[in-house]
Amino acid sequence: MKILRVALNVPLPTLFDYACDGAMPAAGTRVRVPFGRKQMLGIVMAAGGDSALDPARIRNIEAVLDDFPPLPAELLELAGFLGEYYQHPVGEALFSALPLPLRSAKPFRLPSRAVYSINAGAAAALRKGAKNQQRLLALLRQRRCISHLELAAAAPALVPAAKALVEAGVLRSDELAAAPGHAFVDRNVLNAEQAAAVEEIRAHGRRFGVFVLHGITGSGKTEVYMRAIAGQLRERRQCLVLVPEISLTPQLEQSFRSRFPDAAIVSLHSALSDTERTTHWLAAQAGDAQIVLGTRLAALTPVPRLGLVIVDEEHDASFKQQEGMRYSARDVAIWRAKKRGVPIVLGSATPSLETYAHAMSGRYRLLRLAERAVESAVLPPVRTVDTRGAKLQQGLSATLVEAVRFRLERGEQSLVFINRRGYAPVLGCPACGWVCGCTRCSSNLVLHLAERVLRCHHCGLQARIPRLCQTCGNQDIHPFGRGTQRIEETLQQAFPRARVVRVDRDSTRTKRAWETLLERIHRGDADILVGTQMLAKGHDFPKMTLVGILNSDSALFAADYRAPERLFATLLQVAGRAGRADLPGEVLIQTEHPDHPLYRALAHHDFAEFARSQLAEREAAGFPPYVYQAMLRADAPRLEQAVAFLDAARHLPPAAVAAARKVKVYDPVPMTLARLASRERAQLLAESPSRPALQRFLAEWVPMLYGMHARNLRWSIDVDPIEF
Repeated sequence: MKILRVALNVPLPTLFDYACDGAMPAAGTRVRVPFGRKQMLGIVMAAGGDSALDPARIRNIEAVLDDFPPLPAELLELAGFLGEYYQHPVGEALFSALPLPLRSAKPFRLPSRAVYSINAGAAAALRKGAKNQQRLLALLRQRRCISHLELAAAAPALVPAAKALVEAGVLRSDELAAAPGHAFVDRNVLNAEQAAAVEEIRAHGRRFGVFVLHGITGSGKTEVYMRAIAGQLRERRQCLVLVPEISLTPQLEQSFRSRFPDAAIVSLHSALSDTERTTHWLAAQAGDAQIVLGTRLAALTPVPRLGLVIVDEEHDASFKQQEGMRYSARDVAIWRAKKRGVPIVLGSATPSLETYAHAMSGRYRLLRLAERAVESAVLPPVRTVDTRGAKLQQGLSATLVEAVRFRLERGEQSLVFINRRGYAPVLGCPACGWVCGCTRCSSNLVLHLAERVLRCHHCGLQARIPRLCQTCGNQDIHPFGRGTQRIEETLQQAFPRARVVRVDRDSTRTKRAWETLLERIHRGDADILVGTQMLAKGHDFPKMTLVGILNSDSALFAADYRAPERLFATLLQVAGRAGRADLPGEVLIQTEHPDHPLYRALAHHDFAEFARSQLAEREAAGFPPYVYQAMLRADAPRLEQAVAFLDAARHLPPAAVAAARKVKVYDPVPMTLARLASRERAQLLAESPSRPALQRFLAEWVPMLYGMHARNLRWSIDVDPIEF
């Protein structure tokens, strides 16, 4: 009996054995198989060998799907690593890396591999009325040639025009046989630090190494990335560039296209349609895309001619998936670079403490950019505004208001940063203390006055604004606290002639809305920006000279040991938006704790001192990176059910003897947000000073969890958790 080991997209930690009567398909082949009473798509992970099952129980595959070449071995190996390290079913890990059409057993049609270029002289006879054809010709006059894959990804509306022009003889259609050109538009002169960083990356050659590009805000890290990429493209190799947020992708993609006009560039992120993501993914895995740019899901994309990996803003928490397979895209990128034997660059003005500790120990190579790329630009002074006993105007101090007024008079831009959406975080009754809470979560509903609704920022529940207190009937209920909408309103009242623009997730729900806002800001059609962390990184506004920071004290004394690190990173990033060109900048932080060590380090732009103090505290307390952790979470209709499941898991044989294996398993406790979407949540922490010891423990323990049956209960395992 010929045995195939097949991965299925099911939440079970195993491969499935099937028999094959015909020719054995290669590993990576898509097959249709029976599973229970239905048929499913499977992917062959291995062919041949014996099965431990009774031959009578082994079913035959239904069909071998030959409409797409076998998936590359690199992707199968990656799925195996994800399943093993993150304790996730390998089938789900593999399928999560595929675009939607390849997860289906329906016939798949490979797109054209044509490359379009203009036939000399033929374009002159084209009639003027064909707008899409004229757009395509204008594009080709700039690019000289473009592949069908890239055209379908960047401008799908022009694909019919391309076919019509080929038929008319205006365009040539050649088979895509080689990568496009590697032209690089050299616009900027590198300073000494940038040149040294580029040279060190280049001199490292085609072997694995992790470079930490620690550059202050505005130091030109992106220019270093581009120079390093240009070297790889000259050697006909591909580059993978990861960014933390979708909002940064279009801006960075536009910048890359302007500097690499002949390169095939594709983006991968969750805002793409299924067709766009599939087209981009195919271009990457075929080797046709020279630069693959995307968010964390791009870390799972096969890149056959990989030469360099770049992770921008590597410290950002959004690189860690918080649902389903809880992987770190940064760590996966490092693993892939090591497997492929290529360098990887981790860039940040505030590296994660784990990354910084590796750089200090010599495991990673540290490259410093301590000067701003624009010669006349300097780091802005950072001052604290003591608000103890001060009379504030809806949360704004007189000092900050006057600073904004001064910038308005000079025609400069200001940013007022508050990392809280909505109008007010609480709507309550001053008479009896009633607060409008979410009926599904252990949190309050946030008042969104612009839409006249109350909204839960955790589960999405929306409710009408009540006219009176639900407890005592008092009609004089008030919003307490401030969000972006309230600050926007206050600033508009204080400066009625100013153009106040709010930038948060509510005002940028669509890709076009976000792009329109950015264009407006860059044109200078905004005087005052009110924004959340969407504006904290990756943006360059030359006219912005003032940054005012509100409500940062709330994170100073949080229970999460990572809170100071996140706060410092956010504040340093947002402070870096000021004074990036030849106009001097200033940063004002409103606080009731002006002498706090975090603010003192921020005032000196001293990340190194802050990192040293935080690492010393973590080492003394036994926190990462000096221990390794895994979190088991459970949720159920009642908290008692979740805690009982975790307590039973704690007494399974591997956990019962964990202490002897240098692994400590703590008691289960409710999560900070104990109720979410009508489910009660609890968690249990396992940790060890040894990563291999923890992995050996998890390899024994997690499979046993699948055998624990609890009605209406869900559980998940999170290796290297970053949220508590």
